[in-house]
Amino acid sequence: MFEICAGAVLTQNTAWTNVEKALKALRAEGLMAPEKIASCPLPRLERALRSSGYFRQKARRLREFCRRALAEHPEGLEAWFSAARTEDLRAELLSYKGVGPETADSMALYAGAKASFVVDAYTRRIGERLGLGRGLSYGAWQELFEAALVPDVKVYNEYHALLVKLGKDFCKKSNPLCAGCPLDKACRKLVWGRA
Repeated sequence: MFEICAGAVLTQNTAWTNVEKALKALRAEGLMAPEKIASCPLPRLERALRSSGYFRQKARRLREFCRRALAEHPEGLEAWFSAARTEDLRAELLSYKGVGPETADSMALYAGAKASFVVDAYTRRIGERLGLGRGLSYGAWQELFEAALVPDVKVYNEYHALLVKLGKDFCKKSNPLCAGCPLDKACRKLVWGRA
């Protein structure tokens, strides 16, 4: 569970492959626990997180997250996340420095098993290309998806995973691979002006 939270903080502004390297380094250093990170000297933590980009900032943020969570929730992350209502957990996570809506929702959904839809760059890109909206706020995108989907952890998890896969495999930022895309007929006219 903690690894999911750490990954959510570390994935900001970087590719997941870089986060995987940082998580592997944390495990190798014996730092994959809030208590370990909370007491870790910054230079050591920074070295472990180097691959994640913005590693100095992320080291401070992750350590602050761990210290505050330990101080305010001595029962542990699992008990805290389990006992909290989705809205309350999300609101509290958003009060942590460096935890924005996407990070909070990732923690709530994947670590806390709470129905909180994650909106990421893939979600916005695919939604915009399908004509669902342009320039919407995070909250507006989330409301759009949550209104259309059954509020269920498994549904949100699977839907988000499918959007990520579609974004990585077909709906790339530049030079999308429309041939063979499962949404080709739906967005062909919208994106490329072809019927």
